[in-house]
Amino acid sequence: MSSVLVVGGTSGIGREFARMRARRGDKVVVTGRDAHRAGTVAKEIGAAQGIALDLSRPTGIAAALAALAGVGRVDHLVIAGVSRDENRVADYDIEAALRLVTLKLVGYTEVVHALGPRLHDDSAVVLFGGQAKERPYPGATTVATVNAGVRGLVNTLAVELAPVRVNAVHPGVVGDSPYWAGKPEDLLAGLRARTPAGRLATMADVVDAVDFLLRNRSVNAVELAVDGGWLLG
Repeated sequence: MSSVLVVGGTSGIGREFARMRARRGDKVVVTGRDAHRAGTVAKEIGAAQGIALDLSRPTGIAAALAALAGVGRVDHLVIAGVSRDENRVADYDIEAALRLVTLKLVGYTEVVHALGPRLHDDSAVVLFGGQAKERPYPGATTVATVNAGVRGLVNTLAVELAPVRVNAVHPGVVGDSPYWAGKPEDLLAGLRARTPAGRLATMADVVDAVDFLLRNRSVNAVELAVDGGWLLG
């Protein structure tokens, strides 16, 4: 049995990953911005604990993680917390940009810093990026920038935390995720048509990719795209 912490584990792909590992019999802790929701989700998926943690408020992260009950070592750490941001240069929202940059780059790093004493030589970390860094779209100014920043963060953490392994997963369009599932079918059909695999990635695909990055002990400082070849379309 492994101890697994999923930051951003109360919804979407983070929740699906946490549920899979809990069903496997691992000791899973999930975090979310709201304490009640984190506790409720933990019960629903069979996790051991749910705690409140806001990545966009990094000065409170260490105190939030101190609330981990009965968790000594952390074997697997997944930081899946994300925030949707439609922010164009022509109509730039500075506060929204600061929040997302803080959440993804400072917040992610502070989680790893706060958990440093709980990590061990065989621990593994997976950070979430996204393919907007390779194929930006109008409104993706901040999203594309921070997801490109995840690349540098993975590299420096892999060096500084060695032998702890650190990798990143970069999903493309995840067709059954909460964000994409409600989009118009003609939009999704167009995306599928431009994807060489002929199908959009699913949450199960991303969950499997994260699990692979955590368990394969020779994979380190890798950025794994899960997009069906979307960038080639």
